[in-house]
Amino acid sequence: MDSSGTRVDLEPKTIVDAVRRAVGTPNGMLGLHEPVFAGNEVAYLEECIKSTFVSSVGPFVDRFERMLEEVTGTKRAVAVVNGTAALHACFRLAGVEPGDEVISPALTFIATTNAIAYCGAVPHFVDSSLETLGMDARALAVRLEAIAQKTATGTINRETGRRIAAIAPMHTFGHPVDLDAIAALADEWNIALVEDAAESLGSTYKGHPVGSQARLAALSFNGNKIVTTGGGGAILTNDEALGRRAKHLTTTAKLPHKWAFIHDEVGYNYRLPNLNAALGCAQLEQLDGFMASKRKLAAVYERAFAHIPGVRFSREPKDTTSNYWLNAILLDEAHAGRRDEVLAALNDAGFGARPAWTLMHRLPMFAQSPRGDLSTAESIERRLINLPSSASIRARDE
Repeated sequence: MDSSGTRVDLEPKTIVDAVRRAVGTPNGMLGLHEPVFAGNEVAYLEECIKSTFVSSVGPFVDRFERMLEEVTGTKRAVAVVNGTAALHACFRLAGVEPGDEVISPALTFIATTNAIAYCGAVPHFVDSSLETLGMDARALAVRLEAIAQKTATGTINRETGRRIAAIAPMHTFGHPVDLDAIAALADEWNIALVEDAAESLGSTYKGHPVGSQARLAALSFNGNKIVTTGGGGAILTNDEALGRRAKHLTTTAKLPHKWAFIHDEVGYNYRLPNLNAALGCAQLEQLDGFMASKRKLAAVYERAFAHIPGVRFSREPKDTTSNYWLNAILLDEAHAGRRDEVLAALNDAGFGARPAWTLMHRLPMFAQSPRGDLSTAESIERRLINLPSSASIRARDE
């Protein structure tokens, strides 16, 4: 509606023009999120290759873990092969067992839910917040009140009889969730909190780096993340004993010995190769610059969409600093039916725009999972569009 109350139709061209004002006309296809290699990547990779330590042992792995600890403000970082492996290990370390339930958002990348399934556990979906795009603390509180019961052996779901072993919020597109409220609910119900920070390296919540307050958190360094190791992830914890166990579990549970191969439990070969860690060290050295570039791009996008009826830019929530991993716009519900037209127009114009992920409960393997009301997540799914967000994009000041 305009100021007179007259309905205004949203034309896809209007959105294409706004994106073009923000980033210019692309020469070819402008990808959704592409890596930037502008630092010591080549030098470190050459050093790594010349050392012959290119696999799972080498000095760059140790350096990368120490750098992560400094950047995130955590006591222990354990580098692993990808973000999904980090999440799987976090759930195992949190005590998630076969037959348990883990509460997670329906609006998430499938890695969150797959990692729950790897443990033999069942995902239990809750709604998302329009402000953060992540887990809604109020919806979580309502759902727990409706189905949870404290027992001597833990909190169970009265409807299924299964133990609720963990709550796993995810910082969607780099926007931090309301961690204090979610952590308070986890404490109240005596449920472990595992923070899926895969998309949010560099983001802060109330002045603290995401992942630094939870007992366990997971990062991703996939090729499309703000910092990449090609493929990689990390487990974060402030519990030194848990950090040692994370390292042991993800390095095939091998006991230290000069030559003997003795393993004391079923472990995982989730070690990050030294070659990937070398790339990650060079990338972490540039994180501040990547953050500045991406936040400038987000500000330009926000200005470009500020006066377009029927669409709004998704900005960082209150008391947070977002890395704006992926910039997003939300069409008004009245225009949700035109989302795919807008996506087609943007891609035809050379802008690699994408929708939100398909909600987890719509996928066949998770269709029978327990869930609360998901009306907000379903609304977001219908009308969200991600825009090109690489740190290399030169935002145009208007």
